[in-house]
Amino acid sequence: MSITSPELTSTGTVTRTWSCVLFDLDGTITDSAPGIVARLAKTFVALGLPVPSDDELLNWVGPPLLESLEVRAGMTAAEAFNALTVYRGISDIDGPWTGSAVYPGIAGVIKNLFAAGIPIAITSSKPESQVRAVLDHFDLSQYFTELCGASEDEVRSSKADVIQEALLRLTAKEIDLNQVVLVGDRHHDVEGAAVHGIPTIMVEWGYGSPVEAEHAMAVVHSTDQLSKLLLG
Repeated sequence: MSITSPELTSTGTVTRTWSCVLFDLDGTITDSAPGIVARLAKTFVALGLPVPSDDELLNWVGPPLLESLEVRAGMTAAEAFNALTVYRGISDIDGPWTGSAVYPGIAGVIKNLFAAGIPIAITSSKPESQVRAVLDHFDLSQYFTELCGASEDEVRSSKADVIQEALLRLTAKEIDLNQVVLVGDRHHDVEGAAVHGIPTIMVEWGYGSPVEAEHAMAVVHSTDQLSKLLLG
């Protein structure tokens, strides 16, 4: 796939007509941290382990959970997968949307893209079944051409791998992928998109730090700014 570099005006404004827009979910469309942190705390309690602070658990929002369990909690691969199974069981009981809310204004951006005929897709490290459940709950699934998330076995969980799967599905639907952009909030989004030559617009309302946006094409502070970059 060939990606054309974005053009910049003299004021630094990105100018482009996008053929497809990819969205991260947690921290980009939904403020899901309160629910994820609560379910993680329940998971540690269920496993009989000390519960990390809320501030520490907030860093787990966005990256693949299996990765965080191994790297941040120091679990073996087997222990991490068991903990992930416990977490998913709690999510199934509580509902993966519990403790989440759609960021103000982002639903309008999604609906306007849909109305403009621009295909949009989700590329999330959250399990795909949970991605669909969350967006169904908030009545947003209907606006997306594809809802792509991690596979249940976590073989597909990195952002680059999820994006690759989404691009394959979109290609099968004959979606124009010549000018694709990803909207996200963490460095995982920027790095995963870069693997495929896709630029990233970082949203400041998510869970990433300013340094994570270093290689992003643009950073937006409001949904109005995001809308202008996506729709002109």
